[in-house]
Amino acid sequence: MDFWRNKEIVLVVGGGIAACRTLDLIRRLKELGAGVSVVGTEAATRFVTPLTFQAISGRPFHGDLFDPTLEGGMDHIRLAREAHLVIIAPATADLLAKMAHGLAGDLATAMLLARTGPVLAAPAMNHAMWSHPATQSNVTVLTGRGIQFCGPEAGSLACGEEGVGRLATVETIMEVARRCLEPQPLTGRHFLLTAGPTREELDPVRYLSNHSSGRMGFAIAQAALRAGARVTLVHGPVAIPSPYGAKTIPVTSAREMHAAVMAVWDRDTANDTLDAVVLTAAVADFRPARREAEKIKKSLDSAGHIELQANPDILLELSQRQPTLKNRNIPLVIGFAAETGMALERAREKMSRKPCHMLVINDVSEEGSGFGVATNRVTLLHHTHEVETWPLMTKEEVGKRLVASITSSLSHPFHPVH
Repeated sequence: MDFWRNKEIVLVVGGGIAACRTLDLIRRLKELGAGVSVVGTEAATRFVTPLTFQAISGRPFHGDLFDPTLEGGMDHIRLAREAHLVIIAPATADLLAKMAHGLAGDLATAMLLARTGPVLAAPAMNHAMWSHPATQSNVTVLTGRGIQFCGPEAGSLACGEEGVGRLATVETIMEVARRCLEPQPLTGRHFLLTAGPTREELDPVRYLSNHSSGRMGFAIAQAALRAGARVTLVHGPVAIPSPYGAKTIPVTSAREMHAAVMAVWDRDTANDTLDAVVLTAAVADFRPARREAEKIKKSLDSAGHIELQANPDILLELSQRQPTLKNRNIPLVIGFAAETGMALERAREKMSRKPCHMLVINDVSEEGSGFGVATNRVTLLHHTHEVETWPLMTKEEVGKRLVASITSSLSHPFHPVH
């Protein structure tokens, strides 16, 4: 919540109908403690008046490169240097073209040309304009110069057509903007994560599952993305949005999750492109031995009987596969253990059967810990037998701290744990 406090943001508003949506972005940044200075093109003021920008931001609107009231006439230099981040929203085709060619005929483009710090562009335009080779060439040029991009998204456009060209949501812009300012120690690293529950079908109506929401795994994925990692997220049925930028692989059953994880493991360990595997998913240990083709009818004279059989154990199999990676990068494997009582003792026993680099333990019977809540209290059991007990924190805080611990471990060579 405090990340944005006292951050100075310059918002460059291009001349498109999506300029109206930037008012919500200004409000959100201000709510979180950031200061926002708005620089608008002349075309932008045709959609939103300078007075409106000034009223929402609480600061003077900047639009005239030759404003005679400015001391020294160097507003474009001051704005370029004082901001922690410059966000361009909407980044129109015209504005992107001017940036790519180094034009500086107004305050917005002059300020952008003078900018040496991070810049985030959120494009918005008609889908034909976005897909035009000229625009795509400009995006390639700007990306090569270090400009970050967010969107555009697919959907209904202001012109009434459908396609890729919508301004990204405020939440998405805020998230990508944060990543522009976060340290990136995991750049070039690849994380494979599992999250959420699995469902094991009994019949077309019923299934066996658990209370996992996926929030812990998604929080870890988010923290890894913010630290610069590439993330592959294999998740079961969940009701929360996927972290922006993660490659998601939705699955339903334990066997589907097992197949997806092993496919990524085999491909990426062969190419030395997998650095850490974090298994937070609450995978069903058992499934019905038989899936009925029709709904099981309630019997009046008995409670019925369901025969179960074991599902594949992903953590066990990965712990057995590690020693086979001869002369290759050995990914860190981090397991999760949700217990109810005697959590550490049971985790030690689990670690002995499924040797991994780290086991994250939580007692889901404790208040504020486990499924369906926003907080968690975890204990880390390392393969060195070291134990770390963390206080009750939000799952976002646990995710950030765990990713920091994994980042530290990745800086040291290690070997299969056996």
